[in-house]
Amino acid sequence: RPQPLHIGGGGRVEHGAALVRVVVQNRAGAGTAGGHRGRRGIVAQRVKPGIDDPTSGQVLIEGTDISTLDDNAKTAYRARRMGFIFQFYNLLPVLTAAENVELPLLLTRLSKAERRRRVEVALKLVGLLDRMHHTPRQLSGGQQQRVAIARAFVADPKIIVADEPTGDLDRRSAEEVLALLRTLNETLGKTVVMVTHDPHAAEAARVRRRLDKGQLT
Repeated sequence: RPQPLHIGGGGRVEHGAALVRVVVQNRAGAGTAGGHRGRRGIVAQRVKPGIDDPTSGQVLIEGTDISTLDDNAKTAYRARRMGFIFQFYNLLPVLTAAENVELPLLLTRLSKAERRRRVEVALKLVGLLDRMHHTPRQLSGGQQQRVAIARAFVADPKIIVADEPTGDLDRRSAEEVLALLRTLNETLGKTVVMVTHDPHAAEAARVRRRLDKGQLT
């Protein structure tokens, strides 16, 4: 019988099961779910944040079963509590780095000055403050992913969901991205849930789980 997927705050994923048996994680470490490339990883990444509902069981995040919320409530919950990092960055090509990072803040009631301050802090943390006025096409792949990471945490979510964040990067850029994810987890106290097929990237996590044929091992 499927058991709830429970994600706690402050860098902790307490229990993983349900449809995709996703991750188990302690307070101090980032969790990784690995597995075969393709549909299982997509399902894992869509069920955890409530984009798709499980066919059975529950998805509990900080005690809230997000699978029972309506679409508007799920969207609001994700906007407040979650940040997302994608393999192919998903930056808007017509916006600058700063404008891309600012996007999640447009859903808040922050003033323009406060939004700008947060964007500058986020870009400084990822080492790209001097590139804030550059568009994505003027940035390398590694720089684009660092902009995407800044966008993921600029609104101060508790949970970062990363889908193959190093999959499109060379080794040096991948190392920079993994170092940033460790900083988010260890220094800023974010829960980082990463799905990856890269064994080297998986080594960055303190807790690792392999998803194979619907089973977590």
